[in-house]
This record gives sequence, structure tokens and C-alpha cells, in this order.
Amino acid sequence: MAAMTHRFWRCVGCPMLASLAACAFVCATASPAAVAVQPASSAATADAALVARIAAQLAGKAGVRAQFRQTQTLAALSAPLVSTGTLVFVRDRGVIWHTQTPYRVTYVIGDQGVTKIDASGTRSTRGASSGGVAQVSKMMRAMLGGDLSALYSQFDVAADGTPARWRLLLTPNQPQLAQAVKSLRMEGGAFLSSLEITAANGDTTRIDFSGSEAIDALSSAESALFGAH
Repeated sequence: MAAMTHRFWRCVGCPMLASLAACAFVCATASPAAVAVQPASSAATADAALVARIAAQLAGKAGVRAQFRQTQTLAALSAPLVSTGTLVFVRDRGVIWHTQTPYRVTYVIGDQGVTKIDASGTRSTRGASSGGVAQVSKMMRAMLGGDLSALYSQFDVAADGTPARWRLLLTPNQPQLAQAVKSLRMEGGAFLSSLEITAANGDTTRIDFSGSEAIDALSSAESALFGAH
């Protein structure tokens, strides 16, 4: 979900996110079954089996509505940047990120780009070719949609727990990606509950999700946002 609010999308063109997006774009266009996973040990086999069960569990939901709290810790700042709001994820449409604090702004994120709607209702659009927006969108939709095993082509994956309470640690196995991203950590159960991205320089972005619920239909306002996008 791992990533993602106003601050995240302002940074969408930075080297760390651009590199992560490039790898995720490749992974997200493949189904989990399309990626060959060949564990080297019994422990790796167990990890792969758990990841497959987690992916299947997450993928069973066509849409999710949740609240989020994002905390971004940057070496250049003395205090973390915190924002909160709500999100709607629909696998075949995209994501609506609605930041409520510290200011109100909405982002409608899809394969074609990002539409920003500020508190006054003014709209601006960033196309998919700008800053890897489409790739980041595909990454988040793949992760929230349960397409996790596809990430094996770019990450070493360690898993523990059970499908009811699991943790995943993704470490880049490609040198170019490792120059930008140190790790991705995900936790959850029936839904993704947290996503933490640690950059190679130590900066972190953590997003905690709460109140998650599966949805079968959008509200009229949400449908209008996707339609306008």
C-alpha cells in the first residue's frame, strides 16, 4: 500500500523512488505465477510458501478502504513529517489518497498519472511520464493487490509469522536498486497494516494503515473522482 501521501508524491521524482518504481514496474506487470522462484534451502521454501499464501490472501480483495498515518524521517530534518488521512484502493482503477492533516489535499493516482485536488477544488495533473508516477502507482497497486511474489525478481524476501499475522522483509538483490533502497518492510494480516521504505541514506517513510475494509463498490463521490481523472 508501500507507499503515498502529499509528501511522498512530492518526492516521486527523487532517485530512491524512481529506482524503486522502475523495478516495481517490471514486477507489477507480471503475475505471481510468471516469476520463477527457486528456493535454495528448506527455510527459503517455507518463506516462499508463506509469501504465496499472503499474496493470495491480499489479492482476494478487489478494493480496500482504510485510514493511514505516514511518518517520514529525514536526516536533514530535526523532527519527523507526519500526515494522516484516508485512502481508497481499487485494483483496476487506482488509488485515491486524501490527506486530512496537516492540510487537506486529494490525489487520484492511476496508470495515466496523478491528479491533485487542493482544498479549494483546484485540479492539476502530472502525466505518467513525469517522475515515474505510473511506475510507482503500479508498484503500490501490485503490493496492495497481493502481487508480492513477483518482487522476487528484484528483492530477496524473508517472511515470518502466519497468514493471520505476517511480516515481510524485502532486500534489493540488484546493485543499482540497492544504491537507492536499503529495504522494504511490510506487516499485516488479512490486510496490509504497515509499509516502511528505508532509503540507502537511512531516510525512512513509514505508512500505518488502520480501519481497513474490503469494498465491492465505490461511493458516488469516489466514482466521480476516478471519472474526472
